[in-house]
Amino acid sequence: MSSPLRTSAGPLTRTSEATPAPHAASPHAYDAGLLLLRVVLGLTMAAHGGQKLFGWFGGGGIDGTGAFFTQSGYPNGKALAVVAGLTETFGGLGLALGLLTPLAGAAVVGTMVNALAVKGFGSFFAPTGIEYELLLTAGAAALALTGPGRLAADRYLPWVRSHRLAYGAAALTLGLLIAAITLLLRN
Repeated sequence: MSSPLRTSAGPLTRTSEATPAPHAASPHAYDAGLLLLRVVLGLTMAAHGGQKLFGWFGGGGIDGTGAFFTQSGYPNGKALAVVAGLTETFGGLGLALGLLTPLAGAAVVGTMVNALAVKGFGSFFAPTGIEYELLLTAGAAALALTGPGRLAADRYLPWVRSHRLAYGAAALTLGLLIAAITLLLRN
């Protein structure tokens, strides 16, 4: 379908609505941008999980993270350290690979909502601020809603090949529900 368009050059011309605007990015640019976001955010979260599970990168391991969770008011801190570590590790790797992206993004969002609640909302900027956690949360939510792009493992899974906004919204709802339940268990 085409529509009339008056140009400053003069007469009425016809243009196709299917033609992208001159400023629109190509699909390859979107895919490359989503890949970069997925890999950096995903590997960052997987590294956080490694800190909790194995004490890598100066982390507390299960014992140290469990003690922190207990001090933060969560019951059975060690068990929660394992759950948080596994969620961050597998959620992060899922994002990096673009594998089950809506669920991976929701897993990261759920753990980061708890991190935000523990840290509190007293300050926005470092060293005690929440800007880092908020950025990770928003990035993971955005990936859950947009999908991973074409450079992702999800492209080869028939049930998630064509990402739907509804899948991302449903996964985020699940992640937020589990985060809320976890927060309700906190003293």
